[in-house]
Amino acid sequence: MGQVARALQQEHADVESTLAAITRAAVGNVPGADECAVTLVTGRRRVECRAATGDLPRAVDEAQERFGEGPCLSAVFEEATVRLDDLAHEQRWPRFAAAVAGLGMGSMLSFQLFVTGGNLGALNLYSRRPHAFSAEDESIGVVFASHAAIALAGAQQEERMRTAMGTRELIGQAQGILMERFKITGDAAFQVLVRASSHTNRKVADIAEELTTTGDLPGLTHDQRRAL
Repeated sequence: MGQVARALQQEHADVESTLAAITRAAVGNVPGADECAVTLVTGRRRVECRAATGDLPRAVDEAQERFGEGPCLSAVFEEATVRLDDLAHEQRWPRFAAAVAGLGMGSMLSFQLFVTGGNLGALNLYSRRPHAFSAEDESIGVVFASHAAIALAGAQQEERMRTAMGTRELIGQAQGILMERFKITGDAAFQVLVRASSHTNRKVADIAEELTTTGDLPGLTHDQRRAL
């Protein structure tokens, strides 16, 4: 687990590479697992499969969204771990279970990574055999999911910081263009971007991107531009 933790720390340059590292390492470290994926649920309705190690996890999450039921749409919100030992005889989510059993899924083990309001992250392990996961597998998975949650949170934070830095740089470039074009101060240039944002009902960053890409400033009339 120490090696896994170090590997995840090294991989967390961005969210996607972190998720891929998590799912690969999970299959390699939990004996019963044939496949793995991270499931993201938005508003308890939209199900998104990320970093799947194969096609089967994607099909499982598609079934959860199609039928509106499954472990990541209910139990994992309330429980840290959910185990489905035999999908052919699973009674909690009968339509979902029948569909994925027909795809060749035997058993499933889900670990809650995070819950924020109606949004969820879960690490899911899949096996083509029923009763594939032992109590030991579950214990390993719990520890592994804890490492995964920390690594994923770190990657998401880094991505938010990179996005914020990129946005600030973009707005700064747009301010520079306006300062040069209209011979105005930096504060005045920012207010121009704000007015354009208000008139077009678009984000300031989007206005800045259009200006730096095309040279055009949307949202202001000819007279307003002349008044600058």
